[in-house]
Amino acid sequence: MQDGSYVVTGRALLGEDLREEDVSITVSAGIITAIEPCSERPDRWIVPAFFNAHTHLGDTVAMDLPVRGSLADLVKPPNGLKHRILAATPRDELVRGMRASIAVMLRTGTAGFADFREGGPDGVAALREAAAGLDCRPVILGRGGGEAVSDGAGISSVHDVADAEETVRQARAAGKLVAFHAGEKNPDDIDEALAFEPDLLVHCTHATDAQLRRIVDMDIPVAVCPRSNWLLGVAASPAHPPINRILELGGRFLLGTDNVMFVQPDLMQEMAFTATVYRAPPIEILRAAIAGAALAKRSGYLEIGQKARFIVIHPGKSNISFSRDIPSTIVKRVDSSDVCQNVLTLQ
Repeated sequence: MQDGSYVVTGRALLGEDLREEDVSITVSAGIITAIEPCSERPDRWIVPAFFNAHTHLGDTVAMDLPVRGSLADLVKPPNGLKHRILAATPRDELVRGMRASIAVMLRTGTAGFADFREGGPDGVAALREAAAGLDCRPVILGRGGGEAVSDGAGISSVHDVADAEETVRQARAAGKLVAFHAGEKNPDDIDEALAFEPDLLVHCTHATDAQLRRIVDMDIPVAVCPRSNWLLGVAASPAHPPINRILELGGRFLLGTDNVMFVQPDLMQEMAFTATVYRAPPIEILRAAIAGAALAKRSGYLEIGQKARFIVIHPGKSNISFSRDIPSTIVKRVDSSDVCQNVLTLQ
């Protein structure tokens, strides 16, 4: 077509309800300008690109390091193992590691991510350098002074920092996001985090029912990281994190992959694990892997007027062509080998 426009035809998952329709999607200058019915059943699936709602990409440089110790020994700032490794890693190696992990996300259908970025302003600059020119847009939540030059504040547990109140005040004054780790090991820091009315809570692995009700009433999304929770020993049952209870209460959960030190930043793997262990409705798991795009102030869904960010899956390349439930198959079975096209408009 003229003016850089093109058409992609397939069985698409449209809108926030992810309804299935056979359509032709027209993209012009990176924008979805038309979604029209297709008369013949196509042989492609068109799926909104994913958004990884919680990462620590700097930890790539410590990938699968044999470690022992408590959660605090491993990741608590400022002297946890990961922080010591980050401080000792040359900047160019840190950038190369983060860029390699972004490439993994791109191959597995992720168009954006929210990263808690250690290292102050230079740490934020290093992640921007790592992401430069790649069609995977970061929302950077800075720490240790990086809040002032990033998209917001990525605060560890309120028990781990001495200046949470001032950090939140400055972020709010600048119109930036505020996110807290909370409830990863126990529920003791969740109420204090809620007092700051954050835009995002991460983990809430051990939130009480009363705390979950407050979170839902405040309409705060929770980024859960099931594989990381299990690997770090803070979860050992489908009750933690309380995904199904969040849904029962009418709340919102998002999917993240957490530390690359322990877990590959692949939301396809994360969805399959979540479906297997937590038995949540696959459509809700898929929505949780998409809806984090709101952190970047955009819709992640296939809608007219939105940026074109979607993946095209060729079911005929494998046995998934026999699927009787496309969302379930995407959540439980699809991997990067099934993706035949990434349409990820950066700006």
